[in-house]
Amino acid sequence: MPENHSDLPPMAPPPTLPRQRLRYTRILEVAAGFVRKGLDSVVLSEVAAMADVPLGTLYRYFPSATQLVLALYRKQLAELYAATEAPAATGDSPAPGAPAATATTTATATAVHLKKPTGRSANPSAGNSRGEVPVQALAGVVMEIFHMRLMQPAVEQCLSKVVYVKGTDTTRLLREIDALAEKAVTAASGDAAVSRVLLQTVTGLVQSVRCRRLSLFEAEEDLKKACSLLSRARQAPSPV
Repeated sequence: MPENHSDLPPMAPPPTLPRQRLRYTRILEVAAGFVRKGLDSVVLSEVAAMADVPLGTLYRYFPSATQLVLALYRKQLAELYAATEAPAATGDSPAPGAPAATATTTATATAVHLKKPTGRSANPSAGNSRGEVPVQALAGVVMEIFHMRLMQPAVEQCLSKVVYVKGTDTTRLLREIDALAEKAVTAASGDAAVSRVLLQTVTGLVQSVRCRRLSLFEAEEDLKKACSLLSRARQAPSPV
């Protein structure tokens, strides 16, 4: 039976003091390595030890593995939503550490509150006046999606444990996240075809890592190379 989210132990809000925020961020970064192996691999005492934080500190922010996994996924979702925006075109840039405003979408109106930050619409052709693709920005977005896909089985396990608002389900949520991923890569690359190829590449690399045909490092390097090659191909002059 799914558990009601109200039965989960309460979490402390994210810290605001710089030193505490560094600890909080370090916990999430370390947790990502565990989450990629599945929810059962997320042992809070081991995460605390590897992050070099007291176990009591970790429990204050994340009383359960489910809450830790979903907090990490919310962070990644926020970064992905931010990637669909075009701050260079709008001139907007949030203050460091400032919390993002949120607006609930259809699928994210669940009990776990997976929300997106609001903002101006993305400009798919943003980059520079010559239409060049910023390779580092593109690789960053695609890498974020790659790591989210590796985490997806653990996230699905977490989502299956909570009670949803009527009319929502895990499949619908993940479908919306896939659409968001395509929008983010298109915004970063300026080309819908490049976006489709890179997302297909992500899918193949995720399967290779899960089947242990590639190490995580090898997959990441292949993904960076794919971003670079496709960026250069798009910038090359068209044949006459």
